[in-house]
Amino acid sequence: MNNATQSPAQGQQRIIKKYPNRRLYDTITSSYITLAEVKALVMKREPFEVIDVKTGDNITRSILLQIILEEEASGSPMFTAPVLESLIRFYGHAMQGMLGGYLEKNIQSLMDVQTRFAEQSKGFTPEMWSQFVTLQPPALQAMMGGSLEQSKNILAQMQEQMQKQTEQMLGVFGLKS
Repeated sequence: MNNATQSPAQGQQRIIKKYPNRRLYDTITSSYITLAEVKALVMKREPFEVIDVKTGDNITRSILLQIILEEEASGSPMFTAPVLESLIRFYGHAMQGMLGGYLEKNIQSLMDVQTRFAEQSKGFTPEMWSQFVTLQPPALQAMMGGSLEQSKNILAQMQEQMQKQTEQMLGVFGLKS
């Protein structure tokens, strides 16, 4: 890895330019970087923006999605096929705003829990760290399990309520079968 992951000077925003030849150029280090190096920036929580040189558009989200796709291709997938099918079915649907916001809040909750775990683990000895890593998955599962069950119930209730409202609306127009 080259110097692409060195931290930018304070007050200096890291801008990564994407050229039409699919190469990424880091303006801080004045060098071309790879997607793996962009992933390293993400892992180090360094803020950056990816700008398409041709259009001037901010394409950071697109690059992050590309990193996720590459990770899924080489490792275990983040979501199972049925979950992805369900997300695709609702994407673009009237529930997109509600469902997207709800998923975002749940993921943000998980990130907050992970941040708290990381803060609490500072100063651990190697033995303590080993125990912490062993206990983290069950602890996270227990903490998030209740939240996920509640999410499932709320989404089921929303779906049921929308179905009833649709049936009522169709009944008003005489379209109910």
